[in-house]
Amino acid sequence: MAEQPKSRAIQDLVPHNNCWGCGPANEGGLRIKSYLEGDEVVCDWQPRPPFFAGPEHVLNGGIIGTLIDCHSICTAIADVYRREGREIGEPPDVWCVTASMKITYLRPVPLAPPLRLVATVRQRGERSAVVDCVLSSEGQECSRAEVVAVRIKDGWGES
Repeated sequence: MAEQPKSRAIQDLVPHNNCWGCGPANEGGLRIKSYLEGDEVVCDWQPRPPFFAGPEHVLNGGIIGTLIDCHSICTAIADVYRREGREIGEPPDVWCVTASMKITYLRPVPLAPPLRLVATVRQRGERSAVVDCVLSSEGQECSRAEVVAVRIKDGWGES
């Protein structure tokens, strides 16, 4: 994938993105930022209360799922734009949704240190992509996932 300037996250380039996990227009959301770095898409995110599981020092599994889902879908969206030879956000809008997601939780994710998500597109179809995503903390892999993203019709993201 072509590298975007570090100052422009994929989420900031996708119009009409109100998603709770990754939408810059959603003030109350997680507001993750994903950046193209060669063939990978990378996101650094700082967990914080109240996103803990039972113990207050461990991140909730549902938040982990949301982080992986949003980061992977933005990876798939960026890949579609790249394959079509267009800049991210150039009309017509590209939207992908999650068809399936399989997460393997390898170890608890600590709440204090920043997290890193790294995603790559492993397989491409006419309307779909398989994205592999790894979530790590302090260099230790905590979760890995396979996300199947499907491109949907133009105009879906508009109100």
